Amino acid sequence: MKKLALLATALAMISSSAMAADMAVKAVKAPPPAPFDPWDIAFGAGIMSDYIFRGVTQSNHNPSVTAYFEPRYNVSKDLQLYVGTSTESISFANRAAAEVDVYGGIRPTFGAFAFDIGVWGYLYPGGTCYYGGGAVADFAGNPLSADCQANTLTNLAVMKKDVSFFEVYGKATWTINDNWAFTINEYYSPNFLNTGAWGNYSSIIGKYTAPSTVFGSSGVGMYVSGEFGRQWLGTSDSFYGVPAFPNGIKYADYNTWNIGIGFTYKVFTLDLRYSDTDMSKGDCSAFTSDFTAGGTTAVTPINPGGTSSNWCGAAGIAKLSVDLTAMSNLK
Repeated sequence: MKKLALLATALAMISSSAMAADMAVKAVKAPPPAPFDPWDIAFGAGIMSDYIFRGVTQSNHNPSVTAYFEPRYNVSKDLQLYVGTSTESISFANRAAAEVDVYGGIRPTFGAFAFDIGVWGYLYPGGTCYYGGGAVADFAGNPLSADCQANTLTNLAVMKKDVSFFEVYGKATWTINDNWAFTINEYYSPNFLNTGAWGNYSSIIGKYTAPSTVFGSSGVGMYVSGEFGRQWLGTSDSFYGVPAFPNGIKYADYNTWNIGIGFTYKVFTLDLRYSDTDMSKGDCSAFTSDFTAGGTTAVTPINPGGTSSNWCGAAGIAKLSVDLTAMSNLK
């Protein structure tokens, strides 16, 4: 009987093992992929020792602060739509409160080539017209408004109350590798700074980004970049005319360039840059309506009074900025 009991127990164990071996193993499901969220927001702020725009100071060579906010919609990994706004503190002859930019466009990418096409509006609220000097009409005989007649700058420079304008633009960036990238830019405005003159700006930018280990494991990055551009300008309306050209002046075209070095750490960037142009001080005075321009020796055809401006000359700029995106920095 003992032998029969042992035999039965052994058979039961063997049968149970076989059944267990035949049972299907339930597969562990992989976690579902994270849903694709096409929305993102870029935002940031900065402070700079001088706000230089295409070689020309917008802040009278004084410090300026800036901030921006840019919602983005990624149609796919290679196509982004965006709108945005930014503000900068300025110092214009018409005493505008600030520069407020609104813009939008599309950014398609094809392999190593990234494009950016859009429209940019530059708004300058809070301005006041300055013409004065006892004039009731411009040199073409067009009457001036009451506020234009009432306000006079000490150097007799003139500037409209509203100098807002817009540009259409296109950019193309070729990223050769992790270190080198080149960008070409094209901007066009039918009424640059509301002067009545068209404006066209073209430039090329080269950027070298150092290997991430350049400063060891500190997390500090470095880049060197430079830009060479040319600004073409048309003829203003009669508001900016002079006795020899009462219906408007042909602004001087000019070249501009800058070169600098930048250091990055997490979301912070410190950019140190040198900027300059080849515009004469007399033509600069006529172009910018620089309210600080003085003297009488920088005479040019469009600046018969000879006032001299340093707003288009050599400048050094230090800028500290912080840049974040919601997807990368707020999760």
